[in-house]
Amino acid sequence: MALIELRDVAKIYTVGTVRVAALNGVDLNIEEGEFVSILGPSGSGKSTLMHLLGFLDQPTSGVLRFDGRELSTISTVQRALIRSNKIGFVFQAFNLLPRLTVLRNTLLPLSYARKDCPDAKARAERVLERVGMADRADHRPSQLSGGQKQRAAIARALINEPRLILADEPTGNLDSQTAKNILELFTELNREGRTIVLVTHDHGVARYTKRQIQVLDGKIVSDQATAAA
Repeated sequence: MALIELRDVAKIYTVGTVRVAALNGVDLNIEEGEFVSILGPSGSGKSTLMHLLGFLDQPTSGVLRFDGRELSTISTVQRALIRSNKIGFVFQAFNLLPRLTVLRNTLLPLSYARKDCPDAKARAERVLERVGMADRADHRPSQLSGGQKQRAAIARALINEPRLILADEPTGNLDSQTAKNILELFTELNREGRTIVLVTHDHGVARYTKRQIQVLDGKIVSDQATAAA
């Protein structure tokens, strides 16, 4: 059974009197342990697809399943809990809370997931060690470089031991060497068994993944395995 399954999924937005099909008839399976990139230019539908994969939005029509559960059959609260417990998000803009330390930013998803975690601090420290940020645990985001902010964001995404990591243009604000380091970290995480979906417009970024899905005009136009870097 696929971790994520989409069948004939469409997403329609209404802008004034105009209906815009952001996605149209998408069929997609993502298996446990895959490292996938979703490629496409601005307006292609790739960000809409990511929002659906992360339970941040619902399809207008079609079937979306996560770990065998169909999205349309569960409540808003249940969807939020699945999102908090089973999906980790990494964003281009990092989305760290400026007043919190790296350690406290890392701990945030545990509170959202309503988990009783007596070893929360120790777990966060282990995750920060894993991403090379243990020595920055007491720093605030304003004291970090772009690469350090993204590593902190990855630690935050990992704290709940999610089944899936969704990364939306995670290297978009980074210089080329720092971007390479972050992509190598994703590669290591995938080798450890993490399922990762990386959304990007950059073919150089996508070459790190093992499968490339190209989206154009709301449709999947290519889906192929690749020789990852």
